[in-house]
Amino acid sequence: MCIVLILQNVITLSVNLADNIMLGAYSEAALSGVAAVNQIQFIYQQILSALGEGIVILGGQYFGRREIRPMKEIASTAMHFALALCVILFAAMSLFPGQILHAFTDDAAIIEQGVRYTSVIRFTYLFFALTQILLATLRSAGTVRIALYLSLTALAINCCVNYTLIYGHFGAPEMGVTGAAIGTLISRIAELFILVLYIRRKETVLKLHPRDFVRENAGLRRDYLRVTWPMTVVQGLWGFNIALQNAILGHMTVHAIAANSASATMFSLVKAMPVGTCGTAAFFTAKAVGEGDMAYVKRLSKTLQVIFVGIGIAAALFLFAIRLPILSLYKLESETMEMAHAFTLILCLVTLTMSYQMPTNNGIIRGGGNTSFTMKLDLISIWGIVLPLSFVMAFVVKASPTAVVWCLNADQIFKCVPAFIMVNYGHWAKKLTRRQGA
Repeated sequence: MCIVLILQNVITLSVNLADNIMLGAYSEAALSGVAAVNQIQFIYQQILSALGEGIVILGGQYFGRREIRPMKEIASTAMHFALALCVILFAAMSLFPGQILHAFTDDAAIIEQGVRYTSVIRFTYLFFALTQILLATLRSAGTVRIALYLSLTALAINCCVNYTLIYGHFGAPEMGVTGAAIGTLISRIAELFILVLYIRRKETVLKLHPRDFVRENAGLRRDYLRVTWPMTVVQGLWGFNIALQNAILGHMTVHAIAANSASATMFSLVKAMPVGTCGTAAFFTAKAVGEGDMAYVKRLSKTLQVIFVGIGIAAALFLFAIRLPILSLYKLESETMEMAHAFTLILCLVTLTMSYQMPTNNGIIRGGGNTSFTMKLDLISIWGIVLPLSFVMAFVVKASPTAVVWCLNADQIFKCVPAFIMVNYGHWAKKLTRRQGA
């Protein structure tokens, strides 16, 4: 499962990498405009991820007890929240795209490119929400391969459409950022279509039906909200934190936003490794807690931590190896390229430490039922230390963008300590299930 989830995340993020490379070769303004829009998309993805993880954690414990009906009712609650979020974001990006993008940059050319991209990309929000909740529902029952196949399909479609429409090949019009957005929209529609087809014809564990997403259970809804709201706060604030980081860099120099987009996209690619292990650790930990074998839960947590360290070393070395070949594909000014290279070197170290603390906090501890620990840790580290320090360094001390990037990512290093203490010496394994009919 871990390998499948890692590959799925790598391929999913390769879609963004393909967009960035193609747009980076098209123009720096186009790259920066799409990067600004993607900050909003990232917050959306993080909240959807939290809603999905709530399904995996709570549903996974019911799966450990072989109770299917509660899993469907939990998924229904998550779907309703996801659709409500989709409507809010679509309305905001339809009515105020320029004003929202202005928070990330003052450059009129970048905002203009971002508004053009938004005019199409906003239609992907619905398809993406439906797909993510359905995939999380399947993952709560241990079904993960379909996500890999969907990501491969999305990557192939997106690359083909991008190549055709961004540059105007094969007789098609040259559409730039609009072409990139159309490629993403087509790939999202294809993902959902294939997933629904798979659920109707191949999936046999949950046997999902549209009517399963209409009814809810009031008790399970309360349980789901209790489990999910700390994760939603954490993921939403983390997405907002990443957007603020880009806003800080974007207001420092016009080169920083493009440099950060190039380096951050590569970082996201290798970050798929710890993200994939998060999902695996959360599922197996939740399943073990649901089965009631707490001694096995402790042994499992120690084994997983060793795996996380190994993955971190591999991920950091991989990022170091690919940095020069991938950056060479971008058409960036020399100052922007130098900045992107410096940012990427910093992210190599960040990758190493993130690969331990993220799956430990968000996989083992959260999967074991303690969803509030990470929320408290992030509120203190990010909002109490990292962002205030970065703001002072950027606008008071007037430090270089490279120094600010160090400050912005410092939490990924020092959060390893509380993660290690909690998982090895704290009390984090909690049963969240209730008896049928309760």
